[in-house]
Amino acid sequence: MSSVEILSWPFDNGSLNQINNKEQFLNYPVIYILNGNKEAYIGETVYFKNRMKAHIKDRKNLDRINLINHEQFNRSATFHLETKLINYFLGDEKYTLQNKSKTANDFTHNYYNKPFYDEEIFEELWKKLHEQKLVNNELHVIENKDIFKLSPFKELSLEQIELKDKVVEFCEKRVKEEHGEYGSLLVIEGEAGVGKSVVLSSIFNTIQARTTEQSSNLYDTENYLVVNHEEMYKTYKGIAKQVKHLKGKHFAKPTPLINQLQKAEKKADVIFVDEAHLLLTKPDTYNNFYGQNQLEELLKLAKVVVIIYDQDQVLKLKSLWGAATLTELESKSAYKERYELTNQFRMQANDDVINWINHFKRKQLKPLPKDENYELAVFESMKEMHEEIKKKNKEFGLSRVVSTFDYLHKKDGGTYYVTESNGEYELAWNTTSTKYTWAEKPETVHEAGSIYTIQGFDLNYVGVVLGPSVQYDTAKGEIVIDTSLYMDKGAYTGMDGIENVNEAKEKIVLNSINILMKRGIKGLYIYASNEALRNKLLEYQETGE
Repeated sequence: MSSVEILSWPFDNGSLNQINNKEQFLNYPVIYILNGNKEAYIGETVYFKNRMKAHIKDRKNLDRINLINHEQFNRSATFHLETKLINYFLGDEKYTLQNKSKTANDFTHNYYNKPFYDEEIFEELWKKLHEQKLVNNELHVIENKDIFKLSPFKELSLEQIELKDKVVEFCEKRVKEEHGEYGSLLVIEGEAGVGKSVVLSSIFNTIQARTTEQSSNLYDTENYLVVNHEEMYKTYKGIAKQVKHLKGKHFAKPTPLINQLQKAEKKADVIFVDEAHLLLTKPDTYNNFYGQNQLEELLKLAKVVVIIYDQDQVLKLKSLWGAATLTELESKSAYKERYELTNQFRMQANDDVINWINHFKRKQLKPLPKDENYELAVFESMKEMHEEIKKKNKEFGLSRVVSTFDYLHKKDGGTYYVTESNGEYELAWNTTSTKYTWAEKPETVHEAGSIYTIQGFDLNYVGVVLGPSVQYDTAKGEIVIDTSLYMDKGAYTGMDGIENVNEAKEKIVLNSINILMKRGIKGLYIYASNEALRNKLLEYQETGE
């Protein structure tokens, strides 16, 4: 059986002229990697020599041509493998990519024998690239990286592509129109795990690529991607380092960007907001925000604002969004549109499992559903659950314990611990790093993550500790939330103007549980601190009814 062949030459016309014109690959679908010491470009073509001559004229900081050939290559396969290579090179982090938007190839259609190319051929190709030191990491290492999962070059679903096309069209059209005090607003809704951040990353990449195209309305525009979440912010900045045309200065947190634009007395062209449900809806002078609503301020400071929004992921009273608040801002906008993503991408679970979590979010406890492709399990002790998570981490990587924000037990000179109900087992609360996201650090398998370190990210297996605030009323047969035992005091600041404070607090806790439970791609494990809740969960697990 034929194998992948990688041929290399210096990146110059002299090398091209020495290639025998009878070589089969010259008029055959091939993939190529151009690389220098720090930068790389990946492409595919059926006119190898002509494409290389064009690149030699216009590409800088590259000195090697690496041609990838296989006798069973066809055009569909090379399109697909080119896109896949770009994604993995970004996650490998050896080179900064000169590639821009892959708009034409966002979606790879099915073609004959696709699994053969997607799995066997790609694995063989990557192994050879690793042997030739063109890449640093093995595939499984890259697949567990956050910047790989949020890559702007990811293949999108048809639903995501349709949304992307509508958003780009909206930006192209509205950015050149005259506006009053408020810009235009496009809202993208969707619950946890439907791929909102992935499609936003892809859209922003395309928008930024068009800032260099004179034929586009977006030419020479000033655009930003904003997220009010430290761990997500790190990931986006990490992506910017690996993609040459993306600049770190175009990724920001909301308050600094608002203050920067207000001080300069200027408007941005397009502002994208990921996790817009985390924007403030009240003043927060401690963090230097003096307005009433961050989204409203951004609408005043941009011609177009595009937001990703999920009302079930609000985690603080000072960020509490009501449907009326968003509707009011839409009414103030120059133009408005709203779209929704619905297909679940993160969890490889059936609808019964998703619905079980959604019922839990509404304080309804149902019998545990069965799913051959997704592991949902309850444990009698936190120690047992942690041991199983460590086994999964060894086998699949990226498996972690996370917890509701119920524990402020401190010892060892200031370290906080999540503690089992009987006090016999404990895990340190998550440590944070300025460089890495929490779950990417191998040692964090011995810690418990919080809502603030895991929101927006994937885990292969997640073990959720439901702390003392999450209880079960056996008489009523329903879940009870004791908001006084939820120790995230920052979540409860900003109560002014809220009619039913306890109901709002309860929603904050239930939102956090919903987010934690929807982190796992392959499985969800649960340990409940409350004895009545733990016993009921174990009963449902044992009997199935």
